[in-house]
Amino acid sequence: MSDLIQWSSALLYTAFILYLIATIFFSATIRDKRGKNKKGKAGSIGITLTIMGLIAQIGYFITRWIVSGHAPVSNLFEFMTFFGMTIVFAFIVIYFIYKISVLGLFALPVALIIIAYASMFPTEVSPLIPSLQSHWLYIHVTTVSLGQGILTISFVAGLIYLIKKIDQTAKSKQTTWLEVVLYSLILFVGFIIITVVFNVMNYSAQFDYPATGGNTVTTEYHLPAIAGPTDGTLLTNDVMEPLFDTPAWMHGADAGRKLNTLIWSILTGSIVYLLLRLFLRKRLGAAIQPLLKNAKLDLLDEVAYRAVAIGFPVFTLGGLIFAAIWAEEAWGRFWGWDPKEVWALITWFFYAAFLHLRLSRGWHGEKSAWLAAVGFAIIMFNLIVVNLVLAGLHSYA
Repeated sequence: MSDLIQWSSALLYTAFILYLIATIFFSATIRDKRGKNKKGKAGSIGITLTIMGLIAQIGYFITRWIVSGHAPVSNLFEFMTFFGMTIVFAFIVIYFIYKISVLGLFALPVALIIIAYASMFPTEVSPLIPSLQSHWLYIHVTTVSLGQGILTISFVAGLIYLIKKIDQTAKSKQTTWLEVVLYSLILFVGFIIITVVFNVMNYSAQFDYPATGGNTVTTEYHLPAIAGPTDGTLLTNDVMEPLFDTPAWMHGADAGRKLNTLIWSILTGSIVYLLLRLFLRKRLGAAIQPLLKNAKLDLLDEVAYRAVAIGFPVFTLGGLIFAAIWAEEAWGRFWGWDPKEVWALITWFFYAAFLHLRLSRGWHGEKSAWLAAVGFAIIMFNLIVVNLVLAGLHSYA
């Protein structure tokens, strides 16, 4: 089994490297000035490497399934890794339909960030807790992830549309909000950087804090404690004292540690963003825009819409219908007001509104692209903040 675990990790790492190299080839399709043949060859190599990476990641998924005895989608590492795989899969399908190479230059980095983000969580193979021991785990979670992966392609196409379309010569509301979107992506990079740094330093700090029922729980921080556990006691010597306690209303498992990670991600991501601004001496959107001069706005708008038209019903199946069936089986009710359920419903209503505004009110082009960006923000809020900060029946994730 230990050999299979090593193989699984090696396959995931191989997929990551192949996606990274493929991104470089896709970048050549927008920078190459030697003619369409050269650009076409770079795009062909890029998509071939992407497919090889997807095959490697499927190999990771299968070998980890064999080792664990269940579908590897039961914790944040496994789910986010699978989510990254669905983004790549959705991109490959869209690529063969529309042949838009520039899509790979943005879709693959988003998938890479998601996979790298996943690797910062505990990667150990562990048995399923009783509440997850159901075939609905495979059906519900994988369908939700696939729907979200397809919807992410809508965001990618919309982001490219906005970067190309918005006038970057003068500061405006559009340039400000576009920069907020790009800054938000940089926050993921900040999380990865700060986690890697302190993992290399082997940083550890232990706290005791009172849990429900009067029990005392011990938690371990792998980042210096800006936010300590509520009413917690630091047990480790010669480490940073918390600047403040986590608010008492955050009752989730290890809420203090999760809030602390979120704060460090924002701080580090902000520093990375400011360094990029100093280096480029312009907004990120303004720096990227010249590279997209050959992107076709009408085609990008079509991709953004088609991705929602396909991803929305898939998400509906996984996030609402299959989720309700499993909730009835596990908890004896089809619906509750658990934070995860509420945000799944918010996501569904938002994309329903997207399609309504698109088909009935004629919200095409820039308006549609902004909706795609907001939709992705809702998905990521559900995956990160709801999982890491808000307490609920899904806190085991």
